Amino acid sequence: MPARLLASTALLAVVAVPAVAQQMNFNRIASFAVALNLPEAEETSSEIIAATADGLTLVYTDSPAGSLGFVDITDPAQPLPLGALALDGEPTSVGIAGAVAYVAVNTSASYVETGGALLSVDVATRAITDSCDLGGQPDSVAIAPDASFLAVAIENERDEDLGDGGLPQMPGGWVAILPMTDGAVDCAAMIRADVTGLAEIGAEDPEPEFVAINDAGEIALTLQENNHIVIMDRTGAVLSHFSAGEATAENVDTAKDGQLVFDQTITRLREPDEIAWVDADHVAIANEGDWNGGSRSWTIFDRDGGVTYGSGSSLEHAIIEIGHYPEGRSGKKGTELEAIAAGTFNGTPMIFVGSERGSVIGVYDVTDPAAPVLRQLLPSGIAPEGVLPIPSRNLLVTANEADLGQDGAARSHVMIYALQDAPAAYPQLTSAGADELIGWGAISGMVASDDGMLYAVNDSAYGAQPTIFVIDPAQQPAHITRAIRVTRDGEAAQHLDLEGITLDGQGGFWLASEGRTDRDVPHALVHVGADGAILEEVTLPEALLTHETRFGFEGVTLIDGTLWMAVQREWGDDPAGLVKLVAYTPATGDWGAVHYPLTTPARGWVGLSEITVHGDYVYVVERDNQLGANAAIKQVMRIPLSQLVAAPLGSELPVVTPELVVDLLPHLTATGGYVLDKVESLAIAADGTMWTATDNDGVDDHSGETMFFALPPM
Repeated sequence: MPARLLASTALLAVVAVPAVAQQMNFNRIASFAVALNLPEAEETSSEIIAATADGLTLVYTDSPAGSLGFVDITDPAQPLPLGALALDGEPTSVGIAGAVAYVAVNTSASYVETGGALLSVDVATRAITDSCDLGGQPDSVAIAPDASFLAVAIENERDEDLGDGGLPQMPGGWVAILPMTDGAVDCAAMIRADVTGLAEIGAEDPEPEFVAINDAGEIALTLQENNHIVIMDRTGAVLSHFSAGEATAENVDTAKDGQLVFDQTITRLREPDEIAWVDADHVAIANEGDWNGGSRSWTIFDRDGGVTYGSGSSLEHAIIEIGHYPEGRSGKKGTELEAIAAGTFNGTPMIFVGSERGSVIGVYDVTDPAAPVLRQLLPSGIAPEGVLPIPSRNLLVTANEADLGQDGAARSHVMIYALQDAPAAYPQLTSAGADELIGWGAISGMVASDDGMLYAVNDSAYGAQPTIFVIDPAQQPAHITRAIRVTRDGEAAQHLDLEGITLDGQGGFWLASEGRTDRDVPHALVHVGADGAILEEVTLPEALLTHETRFGFEGVTLIDGTLWMAVQREWGDDPAGLVKLVAYTPATGDWGAVHYPLTTPARGWVGLSEITVHGDYVYVVERDNQLGANAAIKQVMRIPLSQLVAAPLGSELPVVTPELVVDLLPHLTATGGYVLDKVESLAIAADGTMWTATDNDGVDDHSGETMFFALPPM
């Protein structure tokens, strides 16, 4: 196959997926950037989301923009912007009955002077048709299935900076219950349901967080800061109430220290956020935690407070295995399960649990509420806040609140999944089934061995735990089978930023470490044995270091006894648009280089992020630093080995002539997501199959998603 044809013909084989073809699976089919509705806004967000009765239009709250957003999903694979409605206040929640959206808006002047309104909005015209004064700061809205009434959790939230954020902080909250007739809300008949005096914590200051209503018209309510659950009828009469209690999670990481070590047991207050009815007798809660909690779990209670099921650390462990664990949150609430929703698809009752910090949705079969079965883990945008099942259309939607556009990261997205008679497309890489619980992330360099296995390294996101991962790509998804820790004198090697790996031909490896002098990380080559123990560390010569920048080695490969490293961007002595491919021969200590001409970007910068040899060519990954719709350059290039004739450092360097092999952009959207920034790894098997992976930055300001896929032999 001619190399240039791979860009168009290889797409059919882009994704290595699990072989679970005999059951229905949710797969993401589209991602909608919220900024499309407000292109001039500096920050936008999608938080709570609802759908019209016909399932054709989505409506979401956008707190930073103070607006309500609308999305046309007539074709769910091609969502279209319908604009936004500016509101006088901060929208906190939305529910829809028919084609009318009921929006809770916070109009509070302060934590003490609280206020809020319930707006009725015609979705078709996007006009406000009615408004009710709620008398306090609202949080969640829920509409009865028969649209006979709605309920609003009036939180009157506390000031987290006052008195260590503890309770009480008056005024307390309550539940507003408003009758509805033919879609019209009767503001004058609003019931103010009192929930004071129920909780063991801050009884006089209840802070209702989330409401859900079942088919019988019963309201389930979480008091998050009070760690309490209340069930009441439509008149506000309390039917039952109980403490959410504590939950225990075993084998978790509790230290933010640049390493993944799962050896602690915690017991924490549940402090639930969202709540959903599993059936008439059970409710499920996401135990996000707040000022004194965070059990990293979710729970099913019966209506009288008995624990029917507790996930413990099982969901967090599953998230760890697919590389979405947020190590930076280890000292707090870990994966931080916040969102939860229920829906019945093809007769199967399901619960969807959203991890705010892991940016993952856990899909559970709850046919038996005492024994939920984790069916899937779905990649979401950053910080899923709202989860919306639409069973009538076999769709699932997530609203992901984080907008990191000003930091050069991903913006807020609404993501759409379809229940399909097809294999699950995610994850593409997992450590499930290994002899130990292996946490991983930030895959930054990779190499193939003759036995069919791949070896990959993580970067400085795990600076206290540099690791070589052994990957079996023959399994679907590919499996990390073993973790080889890189050590110096028997301890985890410090001051490394591993960005490249190659075989040394003797059972060990050469690793490329990208330097960062301002952080005491030297630019270096590191030779390690099969067990990961460092045998030799090679620092760069002064001829290179004199001109260093922080954008150093981004890959390494071994060609006839000489190591070749790709430098990511220009150093001080490089002409604009030319970067070095640096050569080092361990046997002689000789250094040299050639120049590589970078593709000129329309925006941002372009650099190299991998280098590997195969046959008569050396292959590099060239990418820009853009993501989503701005991404333009994500490609595999090749250079004939005959051109790799290194000139001495400091001399005029020969310029190689790269050739395009694969445009990776179509492959990076093949699973319905936005284009990820960092294509960091490329390994080529003996038969010419190319494996590539993206770097998820250790789930720091990132969705955690890792794309790991094969392109057919060249």
